Amino acid sequence: MSVLAENLLDRWIALAPNGSEAIGAGIIGRYAEPHRRYHTLTHLSVMLAAVDELAEAATDIDAVRYAAFFHDAIYAVDRADNEERSADLARDVLESLGAAPELVDEVVRLVILTRGHNPEAGDANGAVLCDADLVVLGGTAQEYATYAAAIRDEYRHVPDDLFRAGRASVLRNLAEQPRLFRTARAYQRYEAPARANLAAELIGLSG
Repeated sequence: MSVLAENLLDRWIALAPNGSEAIGAGIIGRYAEPHRRYHTLTHLSVMLAAVDELAEAATDIDAVRYAAFFHDAIYAVDRADNEERSADLARDVLESLGAAPELVDEVVRLVILTRGHNPEAGDANGAVLCDADLVVLGGTAQEYATYAAAIRDEYRHVPDDLFRAGRASVLRNLAEQPRLFRTARAYQRYEAPARANLAAELIGLSG
């Protein structure tokens, strides 16, 4: 197990009930699958760090952290139901650990929410989770280019014309939201650079 995976496992153990170390290792191991290029251990680590940064805005930070661990646990580039399948895995695992039903339901809801990253007004937990998942959009131009290249590599089996059309649709759906980031802290830090990065990639995709 890599140092990064060990650090993530330590975070899981701190969050989950005693005796769940093997389960946590299994979940974390999914992020090291060979077909992944962006949705990796690094993405999970960055996302959890962002959740920490935004934690004060959440109403149930444990639910948000569980949702972060599970949100890309199942990631197959040839399927459109990854979020739903990841949510099902979250339900099965948390119920097996004896988690409270309300926690299970909230984690499942949050995982599915990452499909569109469009939490409703007043959804504090959803805002924190979605903002944490999108912080990559607000990086430097070089960081964003590295992210975009990793996404393209994950879909390397898709012809360029189809990828460009699909990617542009995803980006436009994000760009058309009144706010990309819903928490005050993330909005202040990431909104402007994320808008610039999205606009630049959309121009490149249309060229």
